[in-house]
Amino acid sequence: MLKKNNSGDSPASPHCGGVFLALGSNKGDRVLHLRNAVQGLIRNRFLVRRVSSVYETDPVGCEAGAGAFLNCVVGGSWDSTPEALLALCQALEREEGRDPAHPHWVSRELDIDIILFGSSRIDNGLLQIPHPLAHKRAFVMIPLHEIAPNVVFPNHAQSTEMLLKNLIPITGIRLAEEIPSLL
Repeated sequence: MLKKNNSGDSPASPHCGGVFLALGSNKGDRVLHLRNAVQGLIRNRFLVRRVSSVYETDPVGCEAGAGAFLNCVVGGSWDSTPEALLALCQALEREEGRDPAHPHWVSRELDIDIILFGSSRIDNGLLQIPHPLAHKRAFVMIPLHEIAPNVVFPNHAQSTEMLLKNLIPITGIRLAEEIPSLL
């Protein structure tokens, strides 16, 4: 079900601003996978406005012995539908070696989730936006807060800052200081 948002940017309207994507990798050259994803977004008309720092996080729900993830959030604008953005994200994941039949909750070269698409609320069997678990995940909320502390999750009517406060205590995440900007 697609619901029109309050900002006037419907998912089908040209150039929806306030689009936020969570990127993660815990397999192979993690930095390269994230950098390739950001460059692939740019190459395919996603207007990148902000990229958070990179954080290293303990794996959540992965197989035993899974390596740590590198995570970041990218904010920008998209001039097409959420479904077209999902298709792009999945294509970029495949370019980095992720099998389309990849099961959930196991290690992966690249994972890209659409966290927010303006103030749209979508639940159509293919997409759930806002991402239903984003507000519970420090590895999403900390980098999102870094680049957009005041963005409001329409399904919670709370800002990133307020939702992040609900995650305390936060463990298993640290700034990967040795990694330069992904842009």
